[in-house]
Amino acid sequence: MMPLLMANLGEEYTIKQIGGREKDKTFLATLGFVVDGKITVVNAMAGNLIVNIKDSRVAISKELASKIMI
Repeated sequence: MMPLLMANLGEEYTIKQIGGREKDKTFLATLGFVVDGKITVVNAMAGNLIVNIKDSRVAISKELASKIMI
């Protein structure tokens, strides 16, 4: 397992665990970030990520990305 921040661009990964506060977990779940979900990093800018998840592109901060384990 590794944090989403370390993912290679363009490779598909499976979300293994989501950590952090309950508020953060709920917010990520509403965006589609759930355990066993498929995720692909499209771009990284200054640590922030743009990812494809459930046929949508979502931008997340490096703080949130560090809580998502793949």
